[in-house]
Amino acid sequence: MLIPTDSSIGPATAAEPVSVLLDRDHSILAFNERVLDWAQRPDVPLAERLRYLCIVSSNLDEFFEVRAAPHLIAFGAGDQKGNYSVESFERLAAAVHDLVGRQYALYNNALMPAFAAEGIQIISHGERNPAQRKWVHDYFEREVRPLLIPVGLDPAHPFPAVANKSLNFIVRLGGVDAFGRDNPIAIVKLPRVVPRIVRLPAKVSGGKTLFVALSSIVRAHLQSMFPGREVGEFSQFRVTRHSDLAVDEEDVKNLRTALRQGLEHRHYGQAVRLEVSASCAESLSSFLLAQFNLPPQALYRVHGPVNLARLTQMVDLLSEPKLFFPPYQPSYPITLSTGQSFFERLQRGDVLIHQPFESFDGVLAFLREAVHDPQVLAIKQTIYRTGTDSELMELLREAVRRGKEVTAVVELKARFDEEANINWAEMLESIGAQVLYGVVGLKTHAKMLLVTRREGKRLVRYGHLSTGNYNPKTARLYTDISHLTADPLLTADMEAVFVHLASQVKLPKLNRMWVAPFDLHRNLIAQIDALGAAAAGGASTRIVAKMNALTDEQLIAALIRAGQKGVRIDLIVRGACTLSAQVPGHTDNIRVRSVIGRFLEHSRVFYFRNGEDETLYLSSADWMNRNMLRRVEVAWPVTDPILRQRLIDECLVAYLHDGRDAWELEADGRYQRVLRDTHADNEGPSRTIEAHGAQTALMGRYASRGLRRVASRD
Repeated sequence: MLIPTDSSIGPATAAEPVSVLLDRDHSILAFNERVLDWAQRPDVPLAERLRYLCIVSSNLDEFFEVRAAPHLIAFGAGDQKGNYSVESFERLAAAVHDLVGRQYALYNNALMPAFAAEGIQIISHGERNPAQRKWVHDYFEREVRPLLIPVGLDPAHPFPAVANKSLNFIVRLGGVDAFGRDNPIAIVKLPRVVPRIVRLPAKVSGGKTLFVALSSIVRAHLQSMFPGREVGEFSQFRVTRHSDLAVDEEDVKNLRTALRQGLEHRHYGQAVRLEVSASCAESLSSFLLAQFNLPPQALYRVHGPVNLARLTQMVDLLSEPKLFFPPYQPSYPITLSTGQSFFERLQRGDVLIHQPFESFDGVLAFLREAVHDPQVLAIKQTIYRTGTDSELMELLREAVRRGKEVTAVVELKARFDEEANINWAEMLESIGAQVLYGVVGLKTHAKMLLVTRREGKRLVRYGHLSTGNYNPKTARLYTDISHLTADPLLTADMEAVFVHLASQVKLPKLNRMWVAPFDLHRNLIAQIDALGAAAAGGASTRIVAKMNALTDEQLIAALIRAGQKGVRIDLIVRGACTLSAQVPGHTDNIRVRSVIGRFLEHSRVFYFRNGEDETLYLSSADWMNRNMLRRVEVAWPVTDPILRQRLIDECLVAYLHDGRDAWELEADGRYQRVLRDTHADNEGPSRTIEAHGAQTALMGRYASRGLRRVASRD
């Protein structure tokens, strides 16, 4: 039994599956509470704690941009029933207000005092000495004032269009304007091109590390922007807008053009949240709520910067090593050798790369060799998120220049990456690459790279499949599995998927791969139900599945059925999970845990065991309805027993044994952090994994392997 069964799991029950679904949006907020815990932990370096606080704020921004509008609309309509209602909005608003309150309490009461003890401060106007005030004044006049145009409101100057998440001031003015009129309200929109956090030079810092916020710089000069008027009450404010692009693909002739036009309006969608300073006068906040057509529950008064996410700029300006995690340098993939031909290596067997413990450079090196190899005739790749500055995309450009047939399936609807992907698509198309946009109505989320090479009288395929994106930046921050293969059956499946995406012909029966929206959902349910039937017949069965989210109701129902028939089920779900675990009489055999670490858990690994028969799939898909039915996703088996066992050990067992960074979902729907020795009776490597957390243990493992390999070369 390669994955141990925890004997503490309660006995299976024969009861019929029941609905034990948790609320998805509150589950997303619970995930952010787990991230916030890292900002609270005293064992985490100070700058990293601030970074986690910023991550929570960034996550909440996206939550409001994508998830809040239906609740707000239902509240406005007075809806009393359904998933979106007056009650759902009020419950969600209360939960977010509580989370935001804890964020700012941590910021003001713990993090900022701790930074001050290190000689690091964000100083307000009142704290600045004359030399510092002069420097700030000069900076304002040089860098900020030329970009500001204060708008006084009157019938000819209505409330200006305020962009999503932009920083602004509202000001109440006394006196009259140049025409003798009493127009008391003005709006100052702060430029996005100016840094939100500015470091003061050493000559005025008195030996400390001092910063000023752009909002403080502008606040100190508000009076100078309204000569002849008296500046009275004022406040920072920031509005968040619904920003999920919706394009009717059936009704547009050119998806790329339609999306580019949609991007122009994204920053001005429906307002869903208003943030103001805690000291904002009631009259000003009420005025803003009316302008944005928001109820009082959508107002967030904050004791500090209205955009904590922008404090990452402060983190980036710090350099003291003790404030950060010790640097981690990924090892070059342990089963590869620099200078060795990938094509020769893959003829001997498949290669797995466990990112970020191993470097994404191995993937780039594979593509680089393919681009420069004259025997390579064609390269096909899916592109979901690659970033704006991508070596991978430059390699595809070079491949076209060298005369290779390049096919790029570019997903234009990758949320918040639409513009970058449109730009890449236009670039590739302009130089002669075959650019495809997938299937109407579906997002292409599969991660595939297929190389076709002439070897003698035959064409041989080499493939790369991944659980994550082709983005070198996130490959250093996310855990993912890259799978390089020359398996003719698996690469034939990849070819068939690319042909399907290009021609939209019916997908043939594949050898090994499961593909959404066709058979991935059905096959997963069938696999789960088959194990349930085997368990009911007395077989020893096991499911361990690692993913980012679990919200699909049919998969959840299948898991409940299987658990009630005796299948032992462990789910490692980083984020939203709507299946309630450990509910007596219903989900006794199902445990759910979430691991939040230094890196963002992103790999999808699905393990099924019936007696001694084991299967393990890697996938691009989470267990969500959208992934199963509204996206092109792939899952594929790892058939090499050595590689499969490596994935079991590193992606599943290590995380099931994590006693430091893991959280377990209790029967009441709440997560409890695991702070105990999960292997009290075990000796050996598992205790090391428990003591340090899975990610820390894996970093140590790969660092030591890298050192041993360097030593062996020397």
